[in-house]
Amino acid sequence: MNRLFNRLFLVATIISLMLFVALWQWLQLNHEFSRNQIQQSLHQELADHMAHINPLLSKGITSDAALKEAFHDFMLLGPSFEIYTLDPDGKVIAYDAKEDKIKNHRVDIGIIEQFLTGQSLPILGTDPRSNNTQKIFSASKLINADGLHSGYLYVIIGGEDYDSWQALINAENQPKIWGATIGFWGIFALLLFVMLLRYFTRPIDKLARDLNQLTALPMSENLTLPKRYRGSVEISQLSQHINHLLQEIQQQQQQVKRQQQTKHDFLLHLSHDLKTPLTALLGYIDTWLILPADERDEALIQYAANSGQTLQQLLAQLLELAALENGQIHAQLQSVELTELLSEIQQTFTPRAKKLGVTLNFEQVNVSSILTDPQLMRRILNNLIDNALRYTPTGGEITIFTQQDCNQGKNQQWLAVKDTGSGMHQHEVEALRQLSLSPAAVQQDKLTFDNNQALPQLGVGLAIVRQLLGLLKCKIEVQSQPGIGSEFKIELVTQF
Repeated sequence: MNRLFNRLFLVATIISLMLFVALWQWLQLNHEFSRNQIQQSLHQELADHMAHINPLLSKGITSDAALKEAFHDFMLLGPSFEIYTLDPDGKVIAYDAKEDKIKNHRVDIGIIEQFLTGQSLPILGTDPRSNNTQKIFSASKLINADGLHSGYLYVIIGGEDYDSWQALINAENQPKIWGATIGFWGIFALLLFVMLLRYFTRPIDKLARDLNQLTALPMSENLTLPKRYRGSVEISQLSQHINHLLQEIQQQQQQVKRQQQTKHDFLLHLSHDLKTPLTALLGYIDTWLILPADERDEALIQYAANSGQTLQQLLAQLLELAALENGQIHAQLQSVELTELLSEIQQTFTPRAKKLGVTLNFEQVNVSSILTDPQLMRRILNNLIDNALRYTPTGGEITIFTQQDCNQGKNQQWLAVKDTGSGMHQHEVEALRQLSLSPAAVQQDKLTFDNNQALPQLGVGLAIVRQLLGLLKCKIEVQSQPGIGSEFKIELVTQF
């Protein structure tokens, strides 16, 4: 019963039965109306003929006892008729029946006048033998010897005896008629609705079968439903929507696979970054341990400590990158003095740059205040400068400066970090350039990528830079050549 076809069939059967009952009632009423119209039309002049051939009625006599005998003779000729004489006000005067059978002693004269004036038949009048039944009749005016209106001859067509025989016959034939009619109608309705319901539900069944077949196929294949379904427009639109959803699911699955592969490659790259300082740390310690006590150099311990610090820094960056990807870090934009921010960074990296023999230049900036999150911007600059220091050889130079560009009438302010280090390969540069933000990502402060865009193959530091720039909604431009150096330019927001 839960199937759509069964529910539709049940509802359609109930509706068809209700329609059949209504149709049957209408046919019965129409049949009765036609029968009354025919009978009353055939006997329209009956009362006139009776009044004409009877000597008493022809003289306008309405209350003579001899009329009862005449009425009896008339009814023997036509037992389905009941004959009455009425006074001019419609009161019943003479009749051929027992007194207790007369229930209504007055007949509506207005109805008789409608009949006499020739209005459309059938016209139903008062039945003296019933308080609530009306029947077809024939009537004639009675005129006495003085030419005065003395009353009416009122003849009921299809009287009490006729109704009794009609009820008896109907009681015998009605079950047969009803049984045959219901049987025929039921079979007809069954066949009709089975064909119609099958026709209308066939597209739904086909859609359900196609979906069941799709569930058995792997998601890696190009899953799609047939493009056309015969039937209603809704079924066709539903199949199109399902195909659209299947395409989106396949695209998302492919994106997830690409991201999983990229993360796997990223972990391999990260393991190499972690392995290098760890190997150096263990190598310096092992060298220090195997040397005799009098030959052990404290520089080995210092080198080991430096490798440990590098390892600790990588692990901290890895935890920060995980927090960024999980959406645990949000940007709190505010007005920040750029000179103060750069001054803090200069104090942080100047000792290290001197130790490495790298020149660290902070040029005069021409931007006073910017709209950013100071902590996130500090992390971005720290990672860029730290990355530049690690890949810039001794005697190299790192410069931090601001730059203004006029693009299509709009002034853009940039903060640049330029080094003379080993540079980046083209695929790493493209990975940073492909930064993109969706409206949902901007609203949730999360970095997202296009459907066909893989995660960047960058070091941990640059991967963090990429994520933080997404939170700050900042653009980045990168120019780099292996062996020459790199330049990172970050767009600054100066309008509040």
